Amino acid sequence: MTDEQPAGTGPQAAPRDPFTATAQEPGGPMVVRAFRRDRRHKKLGGVCAGLGQHCDMDPVIFRIGLALLSVTSGLGLVFYGFAWLFVPFEDEEENEARRLLSGRVDGQALTAVLFALVGCGVFLSLLNNGGALTFAAVLALLLAGAGYWSQQRGTTDPDPVAAQAVADAPPEAKAPPVAGAPSWWRDPIVKDGTHDGISGYFWGPEGVAVQYQPDPPHGRIRQREPAAAAPRPKQRGPRWIGGSVFLGALLAGGLGTGLTWEEQSLGTSLQTGLALALGVFGIGIALSAFLGRTGVGSIVLAVITAGLLAGAAALPKDISTTWARTEWKPATAGQIQSRYELGTGVGTLDLTRAAPGKGRTVSTNADVGAGQLKLILPKDSTVNLDVEVGVGDIQLPDDPKKDVDIAPGKEKSVTLSPPAGSKDGGTIELRVEVGIGQVEVTRATS
Repeated sequence: MTDEQPAGTGPQAAPRDPFTATAQEPGGPMVVRAFRRDRRHKKLGGVCAGLGQHCDMDPVIFRIGLALLSVTSGLGLVFYGFAWLFVPFEDEEENEARRLLSGRVDGQALTAVLFALVGCGVFLSLLNNGGALTFAAVLALLLAGAGYWSQQRGTTDPDPVAAQAVADAPPEAKAPPVAGAPSWWRDPIVKDGTHDGISGYFWGPEGVAVQYQPDPPHGRIRQREPAAAAPRPKQRGPRWIGGSVFLGALLAGGLGTGLTWEEQSLGTSLQTGLALALGVFGIGIALSAFLGRTGVGSIVLAVITAGLLAGAAALPKDISTTWARTEWKPATAGQIQSRYELGTGVGTLDLTRAAPGKGRTVSTNADVGAGQLKLILPKDSTVNLDVEVGVGDIQLPDDPKKDVDIAPGKEKSVTLSPPAGSKDGGTIELRVEVGIGQVEVTRATS
């Protein structure tokens, strides 16, 4: 055995692998490193490479998994965008969100916001697709479980003596702050890391630089010359792209809605136009990111468009784009159809002359997407009425005519008996559904 050994080859050397998430300290427990994005092995933002390093797994597994989550539910884009924004690189302490808030808008932050917005739009548009969301949930749980298992498989039980020594150790001494060092929030920092040192906020009056001079001789007062204002940092590139993106999104949304207005339902037509507008906003934000232009206005409009897209996806599918007035008036009970449908408008189902007759029963359904449905019942028939209104009001024969109570999710199941002394006119079983609007039920007088 020699007296000297190369550094790092002795028994006390601490093995540390930069590509794994743990490091064995000398005589201490296995230390788990915090999740950071990997700059050296990144393909886009370094999120999957950082996950692979943190969980001690191949980053390809996370890339494939997040790609599948992005296609099936949009959750992959949401996770990747937010991780890109809030997780810094391994050699930095400042993330992209902090740079964005401090005014240093660049392509990294805008692309991350674009990923999150597009993912939210895809997720909201698939809320009614239970199969896709179930698959996405199972896949997300599998990825999380695999990452946790891979991270924990190489850890060992901590040494209680070493852990107690670490807990009892005094806090690490830190150097005092350097005088005049810029603050990321109070001082306006530009992309190259410089700051003007005058204004402390992004809003309010401009700061004033004051230069003091000694008193002149012989008691004469010398007028102080105004100090030259500090030059403001030049912004990178013009800002005209926001207006062009807005006009393009407006045209794309109008074109998509117009082409599907006559053939599709209202919800589908609006979803088509809003999806095209959201796509134009996404392309515009991506272009502004590569060209170095700010896109805050486009981001706000994209968020509003995504919200409108979610609202359009929640509309009932049977609401049409044309307002119509329709009247169904069967002359006999045999002419009563099994179903009456109306997309948007006012529908009147007059059953005055369609009494089934003594001992007979007929059934029918009436559906209206948006609007009003008027039901006129036979004078001598018993009606078993089942009404469901998504958002709106239900008016029965015994209700006050002016008592309108609009509320979501209204349901009523009642049996309307004929007036006393009437003959047996049979039984009608009537099922009514209205998405948005009012159901008004009356009984014929003769």
